[in-house]
Amino acid sequence: MKPELFHIGGLTIYGYGFCILVGVLAAFCYLYLNRVRLGMDVDSISTVILICFVGVFIGGKVFYFMEDPAGHWRNMDVFLGDLGNGFVFYGSFLVTLLLLWVWMRKMGWDFWDKMDDIGIAGAFVHGFGKLGCFLAGCCHGVVCLNSTYGVVFNDPKSHAEPLGEALYPVQLWDAGIVFFSIAMMLLMQKRGKLFGGQLFFFYALIYGVGRFFTEGYRGDVSRGFVFDGLLSHSQFIAILVVAFSSVGYWYLGRRQKKQL
Repeated sequence: MKPELFHIGGLTIYGYGFCILVGVLAAFCYLYLNRVRLGMDVDSISTVILICFVGVFIGGKVFYFMEDPAGHWRNMDVFLGDLGNGFVFYGSFLVTLLLLWVWMRKMGWDFWDKMDDIGIAGAFVHGFGKLGCFLAGCCHGVVCLNSTYGVVFNDPKSHAEPLGEALYPVQLWDAGIVFFSIAMMLLMQKRGKLFGGQLFFFYALIYGVGRFFTEGYRGDVSRGFVFDGLLSHSQFIAILVVAFSSVGYWYLGRRQKKQL
């Protein structure tokens, strides 16, 4: 597609970075517009976004390293120097979740209640990030059996492989799942959520199930597999996320009913 959107003098504006920026701005605007209801100010919103940045970077890089420890260790200069690629979503997701839990506990906030809105904000970054993946060509699909349903990447700077052949647009599928989840979470919030954590676990469930199936069409085989190639790392983690989210949804809903 278009890894490099345009140039301003000697500055290159990359498609992936631009999409992430749009997602961050959307996330900030969402939290800012709901700051009174959330009991947050600009400083706390900025802190949340900073924590998310740290969690996304550290978690994404660590989990990416774990996919091929020996290979990345031999090329640490490339691994550490490539700041625009080489991240695993689930690693970013889990580490960010842990860091936010520690910070919110320190603030004395109800973690799951706040995570409903932070989950919506984070989903904006996630969704636009997937569009950035599409522009960069990373997280691409396998060669499409019917070229009518595929997308051809021709830019030599694209991360997609092979170039010049129709590939399944997996990035757009994932983005569609995320934006659908956002629409549903906003609708559920407008109608009144049943308990704190409902929207967050709904998002995790929907994306986990969707990601498990879209992973089957991924073509970047370097992401790693388990059980002798039966499942990719992300599919395995998706199963764990769906299982944990199902239990969490049931537990928090049951706890709310007992409190009524």
